[in-house]
Amino acid sequence: MSELRYSKIRVISIPVKDQQAAKKFYTEILGGMVEADMSMGPDGKLRWISLQLPGVETRLALVTWFPQMPPGSAQGMVLLTDDIANTHAELKKRGLVISGIKQQPYALEATFSDPDGNGWVLQQLPER
Repeated sequence: MSELRYSKIRVISIPVKDQQAAKKFYTEILGGMVEADMSMGPDGKLRWISLQLPGVETRLALVTWFPQMPPGSAQGMVLLTDDIANTHAELKKRGLVISGIKQQPYALEATFSDPDGNGWVLQQLPER
């Protein structure tokens, strides 16, 4: 049997109710850049919107077409930062409702949700 080999996770689907409102949040609050925003599907009524957060290789796709993924059902996505204090302060300045920074046994963390309730963790790992 051959060894399986992967190089990265290319796209994570984020289930949202309103793609334009979500795009505004992910660009204006989280600082993402739109990689693609185009019609798709047989009738062209669906939109493919993908974004890239600063310094993050994995793209986010703002999706509305998976019935098994209702808006707000994505939870526990971890966004890593090297400087949680400054990132936390900047996000608050941009209007994000975010928890205080908590010391966990494995990292510093703060939590927040997007407008649809998808849950995120802002995390800084300890220095090694």
